[in-house]
Amino acid sequence: MTEINKTNQNPLGIKPVGSLIRSFAIPSIVSMLVGSLYNIVDQFFIGQKVGELGNAATNIAFPFSTSCIAIALLFGIGGASTFNLSMGRGEKEKAKYYMGNAATMPILLGIVLTLIAELFLTDLLVFFGASDNILPYAQQYTRITALGFPMLIFTSSGGHLIRADGRPRISMICNLSGAIINTVLDALFVFGFGWGMTGAAVATVIGQYISGGLAIWYLAHGKTVQLEKKHLLPKAKYILPTMSLGVAPCSNQLAMMIVQIVLNNSLKYYGALSVYGSDTPIAVVGIATKVNQVFMSFVIGMSQGLQPITSFNYGARKYSRVREGYIKTISVGAIMAIAAWILFFFCPNQIISIFGKGTNEYYYQFAVRYFKIYLFFTMVNFLQPITSNFFTSIGKAKIGSFLSLTRQIIFLLPLILILPLFMGIEGIMFAGPIADSMAALTSMLFVIREFHRMKALEAQTV
Repeated sequence: MTEINKTNQNPLGIKPVGSLIRSFAIPSIVSMLVGSLYNIVDQFFIGQKVGELGNAATNIAFPFSTSCIAIALLFGIGGASTFNLSMGRGEKEKAKYYMGNAATMPILLGIVLTLIAELFLTDLLVFFGASDNILPYAQQYTRITALGFPMLIFTSSGGHLIRADGRPRISMICNLSGAIINTVLDALFVFGFGWGMTGAAVATVIGQYISGGLAIWYLAHGKTVQLEKKHLLPKAKYILPTMSLGVAPCSNQLAMMIVQIVLNNSLKYYGALSVYGSDTPIAVVGIATKVNQVFMSFVIGMSQGLQPITSFNYGARKYSRVREGYIKTISVGAIMAIAAWILFFFCPNQIISIFGKGTNEYYYQFAVRYFKIYLFFTMVNFLQPITSNFFTSIGKAKIGSFLSLTRQIIFLLPLILILPLFMGIEGIMFAGPIADSMAALTSMLFVIREFHRMKALEAQTV
């Protein structure tokens, strides 16, 4: 049988697009939710046992987690895209090298990040915005969780590779097993043993190593390809194309990290000048960020589920299936976004109460205003991440990278720096909805232009 016939018989090119999206997106969403669950569970137990300063400490440490996800997406999304594009073109042997290199690099970079965190922990946490009150809690938590960075990165990136290999349910199992163990151990260590921040950190690391171990085992037993040792040896000719296609989602995470660091420092500075104080805004925003991450897990999970479908069909020049996949994905994303907005706008008190009580009377006042103002345009927040990953999956890394930077770096970061000069801490809140709306509009302009280009290509092949 010829390579072309094999390509034409691949389910990604012939099965109904809606069915493919469900089969790939649902496990991807669950995997993303599991990642959010690690943070939410820690936030819950720490909030209930340690209180507001513990909540603030996890927010200060969160840039480390964001940097881990950035590396994971660089090689997870990049590796999955290069793998599927190569398979779509019938280049099976080349695809093995892309997958193998994408499996090796996350672990190596995870070890490097662990060493950096352990050696420069205090300076980094202060740079991230820790106050004198928050710093001891953040040190206690991060010094332990840093030991899990290699497996956190590999589990996330490996999940994308496993899905690209046609086993989305296995990816879900890898992530879910670690999260369940983390939840059980959190309850045991934090409440049962009374270990506080240390208990939450130890539970997290144990869960990450179990998930990572499962991902390693499953990748060693591929479904569509069998990896050998030669495929795992890092080579620039495979690493660089992988990074070029993974740079968009990676850039998005790095942008989030930069914005979060600036946001934390701005909250500390302008909070100290307001009735809220320097620690309360950091604690509240940490909770809001983790809760919003649950919604974004649905959106990003949808975009990741779309990735192998668009990559393969674009490589096979089946442009109508590419457009159909994108339209169906953003339609579901819109429904999710509206549901999240209703929850954030009408139930902020109930949400914030889940994670313990504040230390002053302004805690709930700030929380309500932040949820209602900063997250007001949540209903359009599905467009930018889905569209950014869409362009990456069809091999247009530069456009994907630009779109991934629109909300965080191009729009939000300047607004966080400028608006508080005139409005104080209120300016930080209003920066969110302005950036969200501008990023959504930019994404739609680019995707409309790309759809016109695809239709022109189809007309040329008729």
